[in-house]
Parts: sequence; C-alpha cells; structure tokens
Amino acid sequence: MLAYTIRRLLLMIPTLLGIMIINFLFIQTAPGGPVEQAIAGMSGIAGSVTERISGSVGGDLGGAGGDVGDAGGASDAGAANSRYQGAEGLDPRLIEKLEQKYGFDKPLFERFITMIGNYLRFDFGDSFFKGQSVTALVIDKLPVSISLGLWSTLIIYLVSIPLGIRKAVKDGSQFDLWTSTVVIVGNAIPGLLFTIVLIIFFAGSEYFKWFPLRGLTSNNWEELSLWGKIVDYFWHLVLPITSMVIGGFAGLTLLTKNSFLNEINKQYVMTARAKGLTERRVLYSHVFRNAMLIVIAGFPGAFVSILFTGSLITEVIFSLDGLGLLGYEAALRRDFPVMFGTLYFFTLLGLVMQLISDLSYSWIDPRIDFEARQV
Repeated sequence: MLAYTIRRLLLMIPTLLGIMIINFLFIQTAPGGPVEQAIAGMSGIAGSVTERISGSVGGDLGGAGGDVGDAGGASDAGAANSRYQGAEGLDPRLIEKLEQKYGFDKPLFERFITMIGNYLRFDFGDSFFKGQSVTALVIDKLPVSISLGLWSTLIIYLVSIPLGIRKAVKDGSQFDLWTSTVVIVGNAIPGLLFTIVLIIFFAGSEYFKWFPLRGLTSNNWEELSLWGKIVDYFWHLVLPITSMVIGGFAGLTLLTKNSFLNEINKQYVMTARAKGLTERRVLYSHVFRNAMLIVIAGFPGAFVSILFTGSLITEVIFSLDGLGLLGYEAALRRDFPVMFGTLYFFTLLGLVMQLISDLSYSWIDPRIDFEARQV
C-alpha cells in the first residue's frame, strides 16, 4: 500500500495544478475584476474622490486638478483607462495604483507563478476587501461549516445505511414501499422551500417559536455552563441541519439497498445459509463487508460537498457566517485571494479525502490489493 499511496500523492500535484490553471485563466480574464469593482465604488462620488481613494491604495495622487502629462502621456493614459469599464474621467495614476494594489500591473503568467509559489508555502495572501488574511478568514468561518457538514453527513449516513439494509432484507414488502415513498418525496422537496416552511412554523411568531432563527449560539453563550453551552449549540443546529438533510436520504438509502440486494443474491450467501448460519450473521459477517464498499466510496464526495457547497442557502437564511457565504461573497466581489485560496485548499482536501476513501477499501476488505493496480 505504501507504493500506491506515494503514487497517488504524486498524482495530486498535476491534478491540483491543472485545476488551478483552468480556474485562474477563466477568473482572471473575466470582466468585472477587483479593479472594476473598486472603480464602480467611486461612481457618483464627486470632488476630492481621487485624493481620498489614492490614500487607501497607498499613494498621493496630488491635486485633483493636477496635470496628467503631455499629449502622448494623456493618450497612453486614455488607452489604459479604456481597459476598465467606468474608468473614463478618473486620474490615470489612480488606475495605476489600483493595478499595483491588486497585482494587475504584472503579466498573467507572472501572477500565476507567484500565486502558486505562495500557495506551496500555504501563504494565501490577504483579502482585497475584508482587510484580513485568507487563512484567518477560513479559520474564522470553518467552525460553522464543519458543524453543518459534520452533523449533516453523520445523520444522513446513520439513518440511510440501516434503512437501506432493512429495505434490502424486506424488499417488496409494505415497509419497503412506504419508506421509499417517504425518502423520494423528501428528496423532491426543494431545499429552499422546506427551509422557509421550517422557519414559518418553528422559528417565527405565527405558530411555534421553538427554535432560534439565526446564529449557532445565543447572546449569553459565555455565561452558560458547559452543559448549557452544549444544549444551546445543538438547539441552534436543529433547523439548519434539518433543512440540509431532508433531501440527502434518498440517494444513499437506495444505493445501500441496491448494493445489499446485489450481494444477497450471490452464491457465497446461499452457501453460508446452507451451512446453517443465522440470517443476521450472514448479513453482517459476509454481505456487509462487500456491500459497503460502494457506499464508503461516496463518503468523501458527500462530506466535501455538504461542507463547502451544500450549506450556502442554509448559511444565508439562518445568518450563519461560514465558508459557503464567504465563497459566495468573494465570487460576487471578485476577491481573488479568497477565491483562489479557498479553491486550492478545498481541492487539496478533496484529493486527500479521496485517497483516504481508497485506502479504506483495504481496511474493510483486505483482499483488495491496490499495489497490483496501475494508477
């Protein structure tokens, strides 16, 4: 397994690099970048805007009525300003300062090489608009996303796997039919609609105001005892977690059921039954190990998806300041350090989780030998 693990780790390098290159080219060359965002923020501001903005980007642009330069310089400045929408009429030296601040005074290739060099040291730079390092922002938002992702994934797996096994054993029965109906209907309910219903009935003032509407903790969190903090934490999680898991049971439940049905009908199961083994021992000593392989393979993707992408709507509605909301705001404002830093970190985490998933195959079934595979 050591050789296989080393090969997979080495393959992560070109995979990660390819993902970063593709996203860098698309995002950096798209219109509406940080320079345009800064220029748009100046729209409608009159008078001494040039002097005020120049101070924020680290340079004194001189008097608002200063001479821009000779005719040739003015022509070059006009050409520079024409690269950005809304830049007409602004002092060209201000545009230069903005380009220097956001790194757009360097060629595209040089910007990419510098970024990758910094990322290899896990130096993700500072946010353009939040005034904090990307690492500090991610660490600050991570507890919220981990809370949502971890508990959602655990609940989905703890419910779906036993339910799927039971449905496989009772295939075709009334239990199988009505549970299938329930999970499929739950999967068909739009997450946003279900979240709104939960808020109206259980967090609003119209019906039952049983649960808090926002945040992960109460205002008096610091004053609570240890047990009180635990209760308060899970009390705040009830509605967000419920809204996230409602549509997650169907896929894993049916996958588990079909995986077990496929194994139950095989020859080795009939042989085990013929030897007089109990149904429970056949199911959990023989079938479980083989049937669970395909279920485990999907765990890393499910966890990463829920942790980093699936919680955006939930975070917005319940005012939870997590990674989903951070990434959404960064995309809107073209906050490139946050966008690329979180992309690099999450992609690397996803690749590592996929490797852990493959290694868990051998832990569950030692007969699987990845050393014999050509990766």
